[in-house]
Amino acid sequence: MNRWIIAVLVLALTPGAAGVGLAAADRIEWHAYESGMARSKAETKKVFLHFYADWCSFCVEMERKTFKDPAVIAALNRNFIPIRVDADRNKEIAALFRVQGLPDSWFIDEAGAPIGHRPGFIPPEQLLAILKTIMAGSSGK
Repeated sequence: MNRWIIAVLVLALTPGAAGVGLAAADRIEWHAYESGMARSKAETKKVFLHFYADWCSFCVEMERKTFKDPAVIAALNRNFIPIRVDADRNKEIAALFRVQGLPDSWFIDEAGAPIGHRPGFIPPEQLLAILKTIMAGSSGK
C-alpha cells in the first residue's frame, strides 16, 4: 500500500505529470518578454503582452478580476503566449511599445508584428471578446 502512495506522489510531483497541469489551469502562465517572444515564434502562437506596475490600482484590479477569470485563463494559456512586463522595471520595453498609461495590453501576431492594443482596465468579458475576435481573424489565414 505504501508503494502505491509513493508512486502516486512521485508521479504527481514529476514535471509534465497530471498534477502540473492542474496547477497551471488555475492561473495564467506568464512569460518574461524575451523568452515569451521567442516562444511565440517557435510555437507560432500570438502574444498577449500586458504592461503593469505594482502601484497601479487598475492593474491590481485587472489582476484580481480579469486574470483570475477561468475562461480568460484558459483562453490565454491555450491560444496565446501571455507576457507580463513591469513598466517601471522594464522602461526600454515600455518605450518600445510607447506605453503612456497603465495597464496597457497589446496583441501581437506570430511574426512579432502588433495586431493592436487596448489601454486601461479590461473586464473579463471584454478581454474574452477581444481574444475570440483575434483568434477568429487568424482562422481565415
